[in-house]
Amino acid sequence: MPDLQTPHYLIDLARLRVNMERIQTLRQQSGAKCLLALKCFATWSVFDVMRPFMDGTTSSSLYELRLGHEEFGGETHAYSVAWADHEIDEALGYADKIIFNSLGQLDRFGARARDRGVAMGLRLNPRFSTSGFDLADPARPFSRLGEWDLPRLESALDRINGVMIHYNCENRDFDLFDAQLSRIEAEFGGFLEKLDWVSLGGGIHFTGDDYPLDRLAARLRAFQERFGVQLYLEPGEASITKAASLEVTVLDLIHNGKDVAIVDSSIEAHMLDLLIYREAAKLPQEGEHAYQVAGKTCLAGDIFGEARFPAPLKVGDRISIADAAGYTMVKKNWFNGVAMPAIAIRDENGTIREARRFGYDDYKASLS
Repeated sequence: MPDLQTPHYLIDLARLRVNMERIQTLRQQSGAKCLLALKCFATWSVFDVMRPFMDGTTSSSLYELRLGHEEFGGETHAYSVAWADHEIDEALGYADKIIFNSLGQLDRFGARARDRGVAMGLRLNPRFSTSGFDLADPARPFSRLGEWDLPRLESALDRINGVMIHYNCENRDFDLFDAQLSRIEAEFGGFLEKLDWVSLGGGIHFTGDDYPLDRLAARLRAFQERFGVQLYLEPGEASITKAASLEVTVLDLIHNGKDVAIVDSSIEAHMLDLLIYREAAKLPQEGEHAYQVAGKTCLAGDIFGEARFPAPLKVGDRISIADAAGYTMVKKNWFNGVAMPAIAIRDENGTIREARRFGYDDYKASLS
């Protein structure tokens, strides 16, 4: 389907499989289990490709939890910063494990989870992280994300059998991961050895081309053997790195001191994280012809970034924005009423098929 209308996200199953095989290798060598973090990627039309390589899903809300239960299967871990009274019973119906963010939530809902036979855990905040962004730093001052006081954690041992510790953020440095895990072992080791399972969350970039996967596997296995626990990882971006692009078309070319290509997409509506963290999209960088690639909304800063091409651009040219799977489809929105990208899939034989297209009725139905 080479004439598939833009904009669309294009998921490449061959590239997705590369990540899945690395996850499978880590699972086999380490004994750790891997759960897809739906907050990053929840495009369920490719779950059938991912399912054989992963152990289940982890969620941040009731809707993610239900989607993981219904469409992915396997283990279903339920986490939310705060569960509401009207959500908790439905959530317990989908969950294998429920991870409470605070002792207050455990006190409030723990008896219901126990009565339903759902294993319970708490979020443990070690008070440090690898995040370089205050916005995303779970260990920022006055963080509401998890419990850190050891006596308070130990007071819950008669009700929980595991913890989730999310402190990595796009961490590509194994030595840093190793050092910080050693800090956790030193401070919380006596507590961890009384548990059955520990999740180390996501944010470990272990599917990167040069990541020392063997060293990570050995480190995880040693942790499990030392504390007698089952380890979980929650790969989000590691699951889908380089596995999709955002395909756009040039609508107009202007010169305002530099050449600008306006495309039929929007960074705010379709790649929101880049705007939030003030990062540039992964655009083509080969050639002598430089352009700023910009979106079509009225936001002045709707700019994907700087690109280079081997020939001058023309209206109607197609541009491929790389690495567009993580935190895109789960955050896309209808700002300015701009057409939402379709979701397409490139099968491993090269065939491209459209999985979902969004139209005016979807836009209208999102409002009232």
